[in-house]
Parts: sequence; C-alpha cells; structure tokens
Amino acid sequence: MTTRASGARGPELPYPSGWFCLALSRELAPGAVLTRRLAGEDVVLYRTRDGQSHAVRPYCPHLGAHFGAGGTVEGRNLVCPFHRFAFAPDGVCVATPDGPPPRARLEHHTLRERNGFLFVWYGHDGAPPGWEVPDTSPPGAVPTASWATDVHAHVQELTENTTDLRHLPVVHHVTVWKADGPRAEGPCLRSHLRLGPNRPALLRRTWWDTTFLVAGMGYVHVGLPLLQLGCVIHQWVMHVPVGPRRTRLVLACACSDIRQERAAGPALVKRPLYRAIARSMLWISVRKVQDDVRIWNAKRYEPRPRLAAGDEGIGLYRHWVRQFYPPG
Repeated sequence: MTTRASGARGPELPYPSGWFCLALSRELAPGAVLTRRLAGEDVVLYRTRDGQSHAVRPYCPHLGAHFGAGGTVEGRNLVCPFHRFAFAPDGVCVATPDGPPPRARLEHHTLRERNGFLFVWYGHDGAPPGWEVPDTSPPGAVPTASWATDVHAHVQELTENTTDLRHLPVVHHVTVWKADGPRAEGPCLRSHLRLGPNRPALLRRTWWDTTFLVAGMGYVHVGLPLLQLGCVIHQWVMHVPVGPRRTRLVLACACSDIRQERAAGPALVKRPLYRAIARSMLWISVRKVQDDVRIWNAKRYEPRPRLAAGDEGIGLYRHWVRQFYPPG
C-alpha cells in the first residue's frame, strides 16, 4: 500500500478510489449550484431545470471563473458568472452573449443519484468506475433526517470502525451477542451483528439484528428491523475524503414499512411516524458517533497494528482496502 511521508500521527495515506456522497438529493433543487470538496479539489454540482443532476470541475475553460462563485442554471445550461458563457449538459459551450461560442468543453465527474444521495466517483488513476453504488433500500425510503461533521482523520480509519467489534462495548456500551462476517465481496463488505445494550441491567436481554453493507470506503448502509413497530430503519454513514487527514462524515436516516419493502413509499398516514422514528434514530446515532469523533481526532494511524484475538475483522479490512489504492 502506498503511503506518503510519515508524521506524528503516522503515515499519510493517499486518497482511495470509490464513490463518495457529496450531497443529499434534497440539497440540490432544480436550478441550484453547489460546491463540494473531494480529494483536495472543488467539485461543482448543479441540477438543470428539468431535474437532471451533474458534477463538473469548477473552472470555466474560457478564463477560469469558478462556477460555484455565482454560476447559474438557465434551462438545461450551466452559465459562467464572469462572461455568461453557457454550457450544455454534455459540457459543450453552446452560447455566449455576443457571438458564436468557442470550441470549449467542461470536464465532468461521473455522478450517480441513489437513495436520495448524490455520489461522485474519484479514481486515483483517472480510471472510470469499476463498480456501481449499491441500491440498498426500497423505493421511497430516502433520508428524512441527516447530520454532518468534519473529522481530522483519514477516511480509511472511519470505515475501519465497522469491523472493529472490540470498541463497541468500550466506547458505545453495546454488547455483541452474535457476529457473522465481515465477508469480502469485491468492493463490498457484508456483516450481520446481533447487538444489545450492556447497561442498564433491565435492558441487557434486549437485542437487535443489524445488517451492515460497506461499499468502498465512502459508503456504509445499516439496516435495523423493528419488528414490534413493523418497520425497518435505514441508516447511511458516508465518509468523504475532502483533504489530507480530513474527512467529511454524513449520517442520514430513513424508515420504511417492513411489509411494504417494494412499495413506492410509506402510506400517507405513517409518514409522520416514520419521520419521527428516523429523527430519533439520528439523534441516538449522533451521540454515539461523537464519541468516535473524539477518538479519531486525536489518534494516529498504525500501519502495522498489533492485533489481538477478536481483531480478525480489522485484519481482513486492512487487506480488503488495498484494492482502492494505487499498486505498490
């Protein structure tokens, strides 16, 4: 695995290839233009008036104006704030205010819109996507509650948490009753955990069967059926490498009917309940993740960890992530 210069917090890892969530779909309304960071660079997202989302490199090829600093959407075209050169969805310059357009084209990023999120592909070698964003929830189960923060750690360390079972009782006061996985399936890791609180004593017989799907280092989906309420909680944990040892962490939650997984969305009468469940789950998750963030912000990366019994998942994870880095 390639590393950069070492420092007090361990070697600096390169940016991995993968799909990374730069925005929720609801953040990008028709006609909106947003700027997001990915792998040390700006990415401009925009949505045409007919609802199509796009991701482009930020600078106009005419004289270098930044589309995120005043750029607008007119119909299906992205318009530069400096000289009003207009660019069609395929990137071609199609109009100027005072003459024929030059032979100029915007550079696009590959973008996918899934489950209410906007994902952009980053390839360390410039290669096109080698796999797709998984579709992990039924139609209509889009996030209704979300939260985000910045973490001073490499994206690999955040995703590694999904395989570190030993920290659950220590940091989150959760008992692992049963663990199946993780299992590596190409760019994905899958696992099933039976979890329960280790305090207070009256709740120690309570448990939840939870599924985890990790896709690359930027995407984690957690499925939690609540049989008593007849619903499934969907939680997404997104990690975006925005700069050296700096990761944007996004939590989002949704709730769907366990008996209507193929439906287009919850019945109208259930929507307020499901939104309340999603908000409650998000509140609980944020409190737990903040305990992780405190540790991530101060820890160093150990390239050769001294693993103990029970750390098998971490060893598998360290081997699995190599596929997302340059060879060597």
